[in-house]
Amino acid sequence: MPKTGDGDDEPDYAEQIAASAEVHKGAWQRTLDDMKAMEEELEEDGWEVVAIGAGHTAPTNPDVGATDRWGFVHVIPDNKSEPFEEAVETGKFPQYRVFRNEMQGRIFMLTQLLDPESETAILIAGNFEMRHAPGLVKTALKEDEMFTHVQKLDKTHLGSFRHDDVEKFFPEPHKYTGYQVEFDDVLDDEAESE
Repeated sequence: MPKTGDGDDEPDYAEQIAASAEVHKGAWQRTLDDMKAMEEELEEDGWEVVAIGAGHTAPTNPDVGATDRWGFVHVIPDNKSEPFEEAVETGKFPQYRVFRNEMQGRIFMLTQLLDPESETAILIAGNFEMRHAPGLVKTALKEDEMFTHVQKLDKTHLGSFRHDDVEKFFPEPHKYTGYQVEFDDVLDDEAESE
């Protein structure tokens, strides 16, 4: 293993970044594979499915940005915008599930939005660094709700979904308390002491 210039036996910083990038790349591919498998399973059951791997996912809180929208903002490719908009016009998507995997400070997630009445499903895969999420976690806990927003790269808003179960997105909110955001008024004492 290469040494740093000061004689320490620690790996080179560039090597650590490269290794981390490979781990993240593998985790993202597994997330996309899981989405594809879920898409096929739903289609076999007769559902119309729109599956999208977001090009970028931002955990956004009201304290930043030029909009009052907060939640997860997924930027999707142009070629997926029309199928997404058609699906949104079809149903209300009252049911949702969130599948998450944490890997080296990054969350890989798959959000499943379901409209049982029309048997339409939207699957959105995204990932984000945990260090960018504390403001959103605090806001979601305080407001006791969560949002998923979808837009194109040019910021054209395509659709939004409200969620009433914050825990599906942040099952362990105390994990975000180490990122210079005060959580005193939103986490109970039991969660903080874990």
